Amino acid sequence: MSMHRQYELVYIAMPDSTEEQLAELHQQVATVVERFSGTIERTESWGRRRLAYEINRQREGVYVLNILNGPGAMTTELDRRLRVLDIVMRHLIIRVDEVLAKETRTQTRRKAATVSRRLRRGLPAEPTEQELSRRKAEADDADGADGFGEGDR
Repeated sequence: MSMHRQYELVYIAMPDSTEEQLAELHQQVATVVERFSGTIERTESWGRRRLAYEINRQREGVYVLNILNGPGAMTTELDRRLRVLDIVMRHLIIRVDEVLAKETRTQTRRKAATVSRRLRRGLPAEPTEQELSRRKAEADDADGADGFGEGDR
C-alpha cells in the first residue's frame, strides 16, 4: 500500500500559451494524478509574471500552482512528463506534509520543555487564568508607561 502525501506543484508555462493549451496541460496533470489514485486539492493560476532570470530567451511566464495529494510515484511520473513538454519552461514539486510535520514536532517539543520548566519551578504545568490575566495587565502597563500621553505622540 502506498502512502498518500501532500505536494505542491508549480509550473511555468510559455508566455504565449493559449487558454486551450493551459487547459490541456492541466488535464494531463489531472490524468496522471487520477491514474495514481491521487487528488488535486486546489489549483491557482497566478497568471503571467516576470521571471527572475531569462529562460529559453523568455522574460515572462504563466505560473500555475497545484496542491496535490497522492503517492510518491505520482510525483515521479509528473516530473518525467513535465520535463518533456515544450509548453512547460520550469516546474517544481515540493512535499508539503513533511514541512507541516516538522513544525508540529517543533511545537510539541517546545511545549514539553515549557511544561518541564514550569514543573521544576513548582508551578502548575499550564498557566492559570490568574497568571494569564496578571501577565496581560503587566503588558498593558508596560505599553502605557513609556512617558508619553496620548496627546504627546
